[in-house]
Amino acid sequence: MSLIRCTNGHMFSSRRHRNVCPYCNVMVEQESKFNKQSFVGVEEDDKTMPYLGEIDGVNPVTGWLVCIEGPQMGRDYRILSEKNFIGRAEEMHIRIIGDNTISARNHAVIVYDPKKRNFFLLPGDASGLAYLNNEAVYTPTELAAYDVIQLGSSMFLFIPLCGVHFEWENNQSEE
Repeated sequence: MSLIRCTNGHMFSSRRHRNVCPYCNVMVEQESKFNKQSFVGVEEDDKTMPYLGEIDGVNPVTGWLVCIEGPQMGRDYRILSEKNFIGRAEEMHIRIIGDNTISARNHAVIVYDPKKRNFFLLPGDASGLAYLNNEAVYTPTELAAYDVIQLGSSMFLFIPLCGVHFEWENNQSEE
């Protein structure tokens, strides 16, 4: 379980709530992320706070889905490198709550291929269909900026960050 602390002191699971505190809706930077490898006491503001191992590296964002219609209208979802499974369940990379017409697990998959620098929408293995610009997706289909994806009764705008014009640099290959 990955725990992070918001600026108001609440501890919560980043897997379940990403980087938004479920208690006060404060967005948290990812550098306060912990993993569960070891337990050591650490002093912070005259209080002994738990430290659960080394800080994980940041998995940088490659793009976003922005809900433009549905229960989560206005909310954005981070797309990370490689496969991003979409559904309502807690273990999904992109968890969309509030729309029960979206399958709990693997309704669809968005893939960012860092070698080819492109995005694809794949149908999931659930019973629900995914639509790209009002067309059902049955095979992997390449995404373009501002494509509209419909899952259940929600619609999302696809916004890429990485691609031809920008890519996160791999520091290991520079050395």
